Order: sequence, then structure tokens, then C-alpha cells
Amino acid sequence: MQTYQKSRWDLSELLPSDSDIQKVFIEIEGCVNQIESKRNTLTADMDGGAFCEILTLTETLSALAGKITAYSVLRFSEDTQDAAALAVMGNVENFLMDMQNRILFFSLWWKSLTDEESERLLSYAGNLKYYLERLRQFKEHILSEPEEKIINIKDANGSGALLTIYDMLTSKYDFVMDVDGKTTHNTRDGLMVYVRDIRPDVRESAYKELFRVFGNDTAVLSQMYAYRVRDWAKEQIELRKFKSPINVRNKSNDIPDDVVDTLLSVCKEDSYVFHDYFKLKAKWLNLPKLRRFDLYAPIKAETKKKIDYPDAVSMVLESFTEFSPEFGKLAAEVFDKKHIDADDRTGKRGGAFCYGVHPKLTPWVLVNYTGEPRQVATLAHELGHAVHSLLAQNHSVLTFHAPLPLAETASVFSEMLLTERLLEEEKDADARRLILSSAIDDMYATVLRQAFFVLFEKTAHTMIEENAPVNELNRIYMELLREQFGDSVDVSDDFQIEWITIPHIYHTPFYCYAYSFGELLSLSLYKRYKEEGKNFIPKIIKILSHGGSASPDVILKEVSIDMRDAQFWHGGFDFIKEMIDKALG
Repeated sequence: MQTYQKSRWDLSELLPSDSDIQKVFIEIEGCVNQIESKRNTLTADMDGGAFCEILTLTETLSALAGKITAYSVLRFSEDTQDAAALAVMGNVENFLMDMQNRILFFSLWWKSLTDEESERLLSYAGNLKYYLERLRQFKEHILSEPEEKIINIKDANGSGALLTIYDMLTSKYDFVMDVDGKTTHNTRDGLMVYVRDIRPDVRESAYKELFRVFGNDTAVLSQMYAYRVRDWAKEQIELRKFKSPINVRNKSNDIPDDVVDTLLSVCKEDSYVFHDYFKLKAKWLNLPKLRRFDLYAPIKAETKKKIDYPDAVSMVLESFTEFSPEFGKLAAEVFDKKHIDADDRTGKRGGAFCYGVHPKLTPWVLVNYTGEPRQVATLAHELGHAVHSLLAQNHSVLTFHAPLPLAETASVFSEMLLTERLLEEEKDADARRLILSSAIDDMYATVLRQAFFVLFEKTAHTMIEENAPVNELNRIYMELLREQFGDSVDVSDDFQIEWITIPHIYHTPFYCYAYSFGELLSLSLYKRYKEEGKNFIPKIIKILSHGGSASPDVILKEVSIDMRDAQFWHGGFDFIKEMIDKALG
């Protein structure tokens, strides 16, 4: 297997340079002109061929817009302090907003048709049928064309700009740690290495430094959040008449409200599974009780060792290939095409993500690799996303993106493949417990932690609309933390401002339940795979290959999963219990 070294990504497959954006602008405007020329042909009894011609132009436009959007976002993610990158992103956003406003008439016309009229035209839509059906699901929430245009302008220069400022502000934070007589300056990702240190005082210092730095801007960051929430309410509730703030996200995900309610209720009900684990972990660490500072503490000092990037890549690709040669081959494309940026550097966007641009393009992956063992799992996670995207390459650019609740399926499944491989190779009981403990820590972070973020958001959106002061949000956040951990973990007051450090609640309100959904779903699928063996692999491939061409409900029913059934979600927690039992053994 080829050895891969850490490197920055190559964006030339999107655009050779900033100067080429103007060429794409010209292409896009030409496409928009063609769509505009069809406006007078839009009638309920229009010819199927003419309807398909507009759909083809829409696909072309989406591909071009996606290309320059990806270039601008990835370019900005490389260095959020680069003024040229920021200018490019702003230029692209404003240009595309203008173009979107010019073709807004098509989606408004489509949503205005009667069900009978739309059904006739849907018969011509081919693989775009679900895309068009999804548009019509929002027909009750559309406004007039002038109003929609104003909202697009408002979003680009209002809430969108606010989020860019949030990223710029928080990406340049410098976190200072004094450890072993040395002073280090860290990015947030670098700082988070210390919360997994073997020494309790170092873990505590890392969290206190996180909250010190973010806390210096509490007034600004909390006000940003309040503006974001009020903007969400004014547009989505008052103007568009969605039932609730979270209903907006549920509709976007094509998940019924009652399914999300069931998921969140099960997470609260089964939180005791993690309570039991945290009590057990306190014993392993020889602590009377786990503190919130200790949540991700390693249970063995040897975890201080670093894993070289080439070794991490090999571990992940080998685990993928052992499961399915196709999985391994698709994941390797990310490295072969130089579509990964793995450096950890100041100014670069923190965290990790996979950006699928077009079904015919290998996705781009960002990680901030510092050599910590757990970051091998992060690498597996993001490459799982890439495989998911590539498996959907036979769909349209409008339907290859998986809906958010299913978007974590391949990524979490891939993490489990890596964990299983490590367990198979490791014969030492203590080392196996270490692997399992790390995996369970991540399951907590992906299931329970994310579910409680959403529970916080549901309350916060209501309170902000009622003009609650920031300290009331802090109080609610602390109450939910204590409910989340029960009597298994001591939570200090330092954590009351943790919510302002969570980018998702700013960028994508109520996004986080998709992590809980995806994790529990993937654990269930992985359990089925272990029970059925290689015969189950084609079923996994089929689920992933759907991309976003069908509803989550339709896709999951292919493997006999009913997402409305609380017992299904309880089954995910049952798998976690099995993992804890293995760690005990």
C-alpha cells in the first residue's frame, strides 16, 4: 500500500486560481439568462421536453455554483485570516445571491402548482423526482418573489456575514498552556489534545483556558447568537409560518417532528447507560468521582504516544479495504488527488469536515492532525463521508448529497471498522480496554452530548424570543448538563459558557441531532453486519449509494428499519452497553 505524507490540499480541480472565478461567473450568467428566457413558457400544461430542458439548465447551474462556492469556502478554510480569501468568498456569495434571485421564479412557480398538475410533470423528471418533491414540501412556507429576493439579500449580508465574523474571530484565538515547564501557543484543536492528557491538572487547565479565551468575548459571542436566533424566528416562524424553530430543520432533513421527539426522548431515557460507564471509568482512573474535566481522560499513560500521519492513513485504508476493496479504493482517491489538508496551523479552520462538491469530483477533506491516537478515528470518520459521497456518484448534482440524518452513516460505520480492526490486532487486555474506552468516549460525544445541545437550543430559542438575559442561558445550559450526567459526573460552573464555543448552534441551528441519529443508526447497522457477515455488505453499499435521491424513511426501510420505533433507537444504546461489557471483560 502506498505511503501518504501530510500535505495541504490542491484546489486546482475546482479552479486554477482566484482570477478564474470571473470565467465561471460568465458561464453562470449565461446559464441564468437561458433559464430566464424560459419564464414565459412555465405553464401547468407545458410540454414535458420543455420542462426537462429547464431541469437540465438547473443542474448545470447548480454544478457551476457548487464549484465556485466550494473553492471559496475551502480557500477561506485554509486560512480564515487571509484577506484575499475572505474577499473571494464574499464576492462569490454576493454574485450567487444575485443569480439565485434572478431564477427564483422557477421554484416559486413549481411550488404553486396543484398536486395534480405537478404529478403530470413529475412523470418526466426521472432521477430528479425526489428533488422536485422536496421543493414542494415547502410550498406552505414560501413568500412572494419580491419578499424571497429580499430575504436572500438579507441572508447574504446579514446572518451569513455574522457567521463569517464568528469564524474569523474564533479561528484566530490563541490558547496558552504551561506544561512541563514549557509555554505553548495552541489552536483550539491543539488545545483539545490536553483534555485527553493523563494528568488531571493538565486536563482542568486546558478547559479553563478554553473558557478563559472564549469568555473574554462572552458579550460579543452571546450577542451574535441572540441575533442569529432572532433572525431565525423572524424569518422562519413569523414570515414562513413553520410550526417551531426545530420544525425548520426537521423539514429540511425530511424527518417528521415526532421522529425527532422520539430520538431525543430515548437519549434522555437511556442516558443512564453513559452514567454507568462514567462511574466505571472513575474507578479505572482511581478517582472518587469523575469530574467534567476528566470526561475524555485516557485510562492508561501510554496514550501520550503519537501516531505518525502515514501510519494513521495506512491503518484507516487497511481497515476499509478489509471490509470492502471498493471502500478502500474510494477512500484512497482523496489522497491520490491531493484533496486533503491535514496540517494543524493557526488561522486554519478548526475541527474536521468532508466537502462533497459534485458526484463526479472526489470530495475534499480537512483535518487538523496532531498525532493523537483518537485523531486516527477522526480521519476514518471524514474518509467515511468521502466514500459515502463517491458511492452516490451516479446521481444528479441535485440529489447526491445524503440528507443530514443519514450523512453520518458511513462515517460512524467507518470508525467502527477501525475500532474493530484495532481490537482484533490487540491481545493485551489493558490495551483492548483502552481502545474500547476511547470508542465509548466518542459514542458519548456523538450521541448524548449532541442530543443535549439540541435540547439546549430548543429552550434557548424560546428564551431569547422572550428577551432572557445571557446569564439565564448559562443557567439553563448548566441545568441540562447536570441532567445529562446525573450523579455520575461533577460539573463545575466553568462549563456554564460552553455553549458559546459550539459552532453548530450558530451556523446550523438544530443540526446536532443528526449526529445522534447517525451514530445510533450506524451502530445498529454495524451490529447487523457482525451478525450477518459479508452478506450484509451489499445492503450497506445500497443504503450509501442512494445519496439524497430518496427520503430517509424510504432508504431505511430497505433494511427494515422503522425510524418511528423507539425500540430501534434503544437498540443503539444496547450496542453501547455491549461495548461497555467488553471493556469490563
